[in-house]
Amino acid sequence: MLTVVNEDGSTPSGSSLLDEVVREGARRMLAAALEAEVNAYIAELAGERDESGRRLVVRNGYHQPRKVTTAAGAVEVKAPRVNDKRTDPQTGERKRFSSAILPPWCRKSPKVSEVLPLLYLHGLSSGDFVPALEQFLGSSAGLSPATVTRLTAQWQADHTAFMDRDLSATDYVYVWADGIHLRIRLEEAKAAVLVVMGVRADGTKELIALADGYRESSEAWSGLLRDCARRGMRAPVLAVGDGALGFWKALAEAFPETREQRCWVHKTANVLDSMVKSAQPAAKRAIQDIYNAEDKDQARKAVAAFARQYGAKYPKAVKKITDDEDELLAFFDFPAEHWIHLRTTNPIESTFATVRLRTKVTKGAGSRAAGLAMVFKLVESAQARWRAVNAPHLVALVRAGARFERGHLVERPETRAA
Repeated sequence: MLTVVNEDGSTPSGSSLLDEVVREGARRMLAAALEAEVNAYIAELAGERDESGRRLVVRNGYHQPRKVTTAAGAVEVKAPRVNDKRTDPQTGERKRFSSAILPPWCRKSPKVSEVLPLLYLHGLSSGDFVPALEQFLGSSAGLSPATVTRLTAQWQADHTAFMDRDLSATDYVYVWADGIHLRIRLEEAKAAVLVVMGVRADGTKELIALADGYRESSEAWSGLLRDCARRGMRAPVLAVGDGALGFWKALAEAFPETREQRCWVHKTANVLDSMVKSAQPAAKRAIQDIYNAEDKDQARKAVAAFARQYGAKYPKAVKKITDDEDELLAFFDFPAEHWIHLRTTNPIESTFATVRLRTKVTKGAGSRAAGLAMVFKLVESAQARWRAVNAPHLVALVRAGARFERGHLVERPETRAA
């Protein structure tokens, strides 16, 4: 491929040679993938023939070229066309080939769609999308203000459908709960996004609910949990959250049989805030000795040691641990492989770290529903990259009531039942 390059490294079109090479490579790879997809489809149906022995599924040239906006920029594509003469025996309609790689309606890649909520959350108005993304992607195809407005409306509808879905077919054995303050397009500064994530019986993590409310409000949490129960959610075995949440009172009402686990990250921060800075490093190590203990007995000894060492000078700090000792050590009654997942709300915190990073400079109030919808779409996208808990096969045993001591299985449910 020969290209004229200006002195500054740009091409006559205004983009750099590197961008041109990347786009050309993307175009060729996409073209090759589409050809391979069509060839495989035709080869699979090569035996389908009419009464005269002629093939019913054959190549038929190419569709008209169209530009598709991708992360590599705007790429012009000529998709292969297929002549499929088969008919559906039930409806009598002609069958059609539809590419899974490049559907007929596709004008931009899912990755580009993922960028849009990021920009919206960041405060970019719909009217600014076209000039902003046109400079980056080399095309404004499919990115008009009207398109963005339709997308935000669709995202709100997706979020509404998500919060109305039936939960009876999914069993969440563990759940994490937290109230996240994002300060993005919410009508009140103290409003929070209430988040509940869970671990299914197969060990995979999944977003359960995402709604607006107040982090410390038991009324807001009660409404959310009652709604989950109404839609068929089964009581989790263990719930993990910050001790300051109104979530715990709501949990006791909605799912009284669920055990409680306090988050050690939040607890550590609260304890250290009650101590002078010079004492904090040693106190932090002493706290780590508690939740990193070999088993619950050793952890209780570490709690007692912490109380002896700091009780005289920092009674309030010690009380923060001793008052919640049972809830802080609950995770020791579960498989050792799960301890790292259950002693903190890190699954939620890590997910929202990126959202916070991209939204903390956003100013000005906006639609509450639109803000929640944007957050939902970001979390939905991130969910595809969440990994399952360690030893996922043990989650089903936890739900079945298996007993664990020092992190190891000591009694299987069928043995106990016998």
